[in-house]
Amino acid sequence: MTTALLTTSITSLPLLARGKVRDNYAVGDDRMLMVATDRLSAFDVIMNEGIPGKGELLTQMAMFWFAHLGHIVPNHLTGDDPESVVTPQERAQVRGRSMLVKRLRPLPVEAVVRGYLAGSGWKAYQQSQAVCGVALPAGMKNASKLPEPIFTPATKAEAGDHDENIDFARMSEIVGSELAAKVRDVSIRLYTTAAKLALSKGLIIADTKFEFGLDADGTLTLMDEVLTPDSSRYWPLSGYVEGINPPSYDKQFVRDWLESATVGGRPWDKRAPAPRLPTTVVEHTAARYQEAMKCLIG
Repeated sequence: MTTALLTTSITSLPLLARGKVRDNYAVGDDRMLMVATDRLSAFDVIMNEGIPGKGELLTQMAMFWFAHLGHIVPNHLTGDDPESVVTPQERAQVRGRSMLVKRLRPLPVEAVVRGYLAGSGWKAYQQSQAVCGVALPAGMKNASKLPEPIFTPATKAEAGDHDENIDFARMSEIVGSELAAKVRDVSIRLYTTAAKLALSKGLIIADTKFEFGLDADGTLTLMDEVLTPDSSRYWPLSGYVEGINPPSYDKQFVRDWLESATVGGRPWDKRAPAPRLPTTVVEHTAARYQEAMKCLIG
């Protein structure tokens, strides 16, 4: 396997921030270079080990979906070549894993859409038969398909903290009722359109999260990544059985391993530092990401 790129070292542009996966650099006052590294986060904690090739894969999948969803909502892509804004010596760090995008005012919420009961949604349903304030029918199982997709927003956590699921009323308080309704409606349309296309290729998108920002004119704009295995739960249609966790094409394999991992002889508390991932876990996760892209794009 190739070596994972964990951190970029671009000095020709001002560094804005290093996120869980992306390193963001300022390009003038109105653009930003987003470089997807091979870092992997789980439970909002960055792992010590990266997944080789993950940054390129995430970028290719995001670009695929931006192209297929552009008729629904504007996105942050400028159409400019990311390699054009760095020095020749820095292009290798950028090539195939970067997007040159508009700088936006990010909304402080994540737009989560669920088509199936899974993860934290399944846990919440078991307690209250509802997810983020959305009541659901009785008798549903783990991985059950929902009667229709539901919008379940979350607040964005600071680095090292966990995102918090909220209901639509709370989101409306944060961003205003009109903008909240628009984000909800656009998110459900994005998910429904993408889920239909993915299903035709043998993939189920169980849930996903979108991020939005506002441009200088106040236009709602899709930003960051979209429908990658980092932001979405992908299941193979052929392995789907209601009532159990289907095999996934995302980082669920890492999450499952971490649930049983120990640090200092005690179960890991889902806070940094993370346990070291065995090579087998890294290789298996890389293979799952690659398989998802192969199914989707070929």
